[in-house]
Amino acid sequence: MKKKSVSQLAFLEPRILIGLFIVLAGVLLALLGLGAFSASAANSAKVQQKYNPTISSIDLSVLPPGFDCSQIHEKGIDKQENFRAGLIMIACGAAEGGSASTSSELSQPSKFSGWIKGLLPAPLFIGGTDVDVILPDGAYPHVNQSESMEWGGPNNTWVVNYNDSRTAPSCFSGISYSTDNGATWHATLALCSGHGTNFGDPIVVYNTRLGMWFAGDLATGCGGQGIGLWTSPNGVTWATGACAHNGTSDDRESMWVDDNPSSPYYGRMYISYNDLSVGGGALYVTYSDNGTTWTPVQLNPNFIRDIQITGDLQGSGRVYVAAMYEGGGGLAFRQNVMYRSTDGGVTWTSSNAGPSFEGPGRANPGYFATVFSTIWRHMGWGEPAANGNVVSLDYAACGQVVYCANATDHGDIYYIRSTDAGLTWGTPVKLNTDSGTAMQWQPSLTTTQNGALFASWYDQREVNGGADLNCTVGSSTQNCYRRWGRVSLDNGATWQPDGMVGRALSPLPAQPDGNIQATYEGDYDYHSSLGDMAIGGWTDGRNIITGSSQQDVFVNFVQGTSSSPTPTPSATASPTPTNTPTPTPCVQYVVTQIGGSIVPGTTDIGNHCDDCVTTIALPFSYALYDLTFTSVTVSSNGNAQFTTIDSAFANFCLPWTTHNYAIMPYWEDLTTEQLAGCAIYPGGTCGIYTSVS
Repeated sequence: MKKKSVSQLAFLEPRILIGLFIVLAGVLLALLGLGAFSASAANSAKVQQKYNPTISSIDLSVLPPGFDCSQIHEKGIDKQENFRAGLIMIACGAAEGGSASTSSELSQPSKFSGWIKGLLPAPLFIGGTDVDVILPDGAYPHVNQSESMEWGGPNNTWVVNYNDSRTAPSCFSGISYSTDNGATWHATLALCSGHGTNFGDPIVVYNTRLGMWFAGDLATGCGGQGIGLWTSPNGVTWATGACAHNGTSDDRESMWVDDNPSSPYYGRMYISYNDLSVGGGALYVTYSDNGTTWTPVQLNPNFIRDIQITGDLQGSGRVYVAAMYEGGGGLAFRQNVMYRSTDGGVTWTSSNAGPSFEGPGRANPGYFATVFSTIWRHMGWGEPAANGNVVSLDYAACGQVVYCANATDHGDIYYIRSTDAGLTWGTPVKLNTDSGTAMQWQPSLTTTQNGALFASWYDQREVNGGADLNCTVGSSTQNCYRRWGRVSLDNGATWQPDGMVGRALSPLPAQPDGNIQATYEGDYDYHSSLGDMAIGGWTDGRNIITGSSQQDVFVNFVQGTSSSPTPTPSATASPTPTNTPTPTPCVQYVVTQIGGSIVPGTTDIGNHCDDCVTTIALPFSYALYDLTFTSVTVSSNGNAQFTTIDSAFANFCLPWTTHNYAIMPYWEDLTTEQLAGCAIYPGGTCGIYTSVS
């Protein structure tokens, strides 16, 4: 009998603690008093219309026929993130495009920061060596590559889809692949034909059931601004696929595939998106089992920002969409909302994921708040992850409970989780542990099936002695941030110390391309996992072109194996019932038929399948070891699970920490399907029946 090892991410290296005490003379800064800025005034502010086509450097053919620039706010164009909306804003004079800066305009490096850096030992990191996946870059100023989604598939293949301006304005898409587990990368423009003009907003997944890669972007060939797909058998060569949605104003789509063979919706793909032509930005999910025929479902008839979509890795079939009320834009209050479907995306319910919070950022030059005075739009968006009953979400909030333009700390990273499959939510936990006022923003999150979570974000704590810094855009010498992260080995119940993910500090990249809004730095970095390997990407400015830092996509892999218990809904990971060591080699089970009679059940719980599970409510509370439960998940393979949802048919050596709260009366490869001979059972049907007496 094969022994199953339980893997988790081994991210940690021995840490060296160094005490560094520096006494500095205090400098008192006199600040001009600022009048209070009311939230209601911020929420009601509209984009200032400055339409002047005579000074526009953009081809006005990008405007829809007869388009009236005064309708930008009414049509929700000012709150769209995609490149087509950005071109319209620039053409109407409501936003500026990027511009190149000369090296003489950029600031000098901080000698003090360099001196401090020289005192520190070589840093220790989470993950492996980071890699720039977009090289070779385009010709300046068409050098923007940012906003990415990463996914892994068979044959050591990984694919990163990202926004890319090297052929702008005819295409804003780039896609890179590796066939050697990330050792080398190859950048292509494979998604620049087949669906008209590609306006980016990247998505990509591998569908194991179909044996096919799917990538997508917003494209004119799908209704004007809908969701176009491309397919690939290997992640290397791509062909034009279907339109997942034909729309005129789609925005910020996100994609996930249910890749667990035990799921009742195995192989189903889901895409969430905002449709700004409906209700000012209605929230939708469209789903498909074959990638050709797609079924749209409306989650909210009004505008609520689509953040990202994900689903349960354990095979329950549950799907989740993280969304955000943005309070009318700017630096207003935010509210995370989690939508949940338990029937393959057909119907949805929602709940507030934690309390409302002050939006992060420093300024609000238009609808979007910005991290810095003139660049990097960001509203606090994060990424969800789901593993069994534990649903996780990270996000950014203002570092103080004030209107964030008036704060001294403009952003921190928070994590919140649900242990009942998204019905209720716990208390937010701050992930960044620095004690200064440096800003952290735009987090991402992924989980493995073994319950290891990897969260990462942009972090300024190293560049200004831990204090806030409004960085110089495009500087080739002033470091601004590094990608940092943190790891949980028990599905978010506890967290390891936060650490560095990026191998180098990055300047604040410029956005020099006049075809793109000047505030753009990439709006999300969708992380994912395959097995026990996680991959995360981010926008990095360390590659200097024409004397200026600019946007590239870097990725890092985080991988490892160990034997941590599977997480439970308790505050810390619960121990296995006994400390009996796992026998090695494994001893074969002996199954003995008992002589007593079995009282047949009378209530059919609906479990009629091979290798599936069904969760049922208990008629009374049941205590098992140190926890009390009100529901149980029953498997067609003869076991009952209280903290896991697993349909594995092969039994393993006991104790098995993956099922540390379970009853296994007859754990074997069984089936409850309707087969010949079932007529002799109660109701004439095979299945699982219960009775209470």
